[in-house]
Amino acid sequence: MIRLASGSPRRRELLSLLGVPFEVVAAEIDEWSEPHPALAKARAVARPGALTLAADTVIELDGERIGKPADAADAVSTLQRLGGRSHVVRTEVAFIAPSGRALHFGVRSTVAMKPPDDAAIRAYVATGEPLDRAGAYAIQGGGAERVAWYDGCYSNIVGLPICHVFFGLRKLGLGVPERPEPAFTRAFGFECPAWTIARSQGRQLRDGAEYATQRGERT
Repeated sequence: MIRLASGSPRRRELLSLLGVPFEVVAAEIDEWSEPHPALAKARAVARPGALTLAADTVIELDGERIGKPADAADAVSTLQRLGGRSHVVRTEVAFIAPSGRALHFGVRSTVAMKPPDDAAIRAYVATGEPLDRAGAYAIQGGGAERVAWYDGCYSNIVGLPICHVFFGLRKLGLGVPERPEPAFTRAFGFECPAWTIARSQGRQLRDGAEYATQRGERT
């Protein structure tokens, strides 16, 4: 049984695609005070003999980390700032093995937004969807209307890079019933364009590494 140190519905949905049993044990930490928030979450709920998984997703723009908006006004401001520009979506993934061994790494994708449209942004924010999302949008939901294009791992943008998680679980000795590639396609209705990159990276996971899944950038 995996201990998932996250209260995010998106992460629960993505992890469930792999067919592994898990329980949700949300970690109460101040994410912005931690240099490695996912690792701090995992350590906060880890128990001897259990495998713990945590993740933390942020937007990176001009060297600044952007998380979830504080309120609707902040969501509008964030989307206006992102408008017409590209940004990096980075998810930090952290595991604590039953032995206590830690494995954590970052996965990166790029998203470009359409030019800012004040009326469209305010209408989207009024739906409430942006209020619990890093960067104030959900690419798999209504936020797709604000996205011009993306490059890299799609599930990473949603909140959990499932190919990398699949290989991380296997590296730590857990059998995973479902392959991530067909599971993703069944869930989203299309093939992730970065799955070959993610698979290659996943087979060589290293603690503390950064993995760029964009076609124009490799690690």
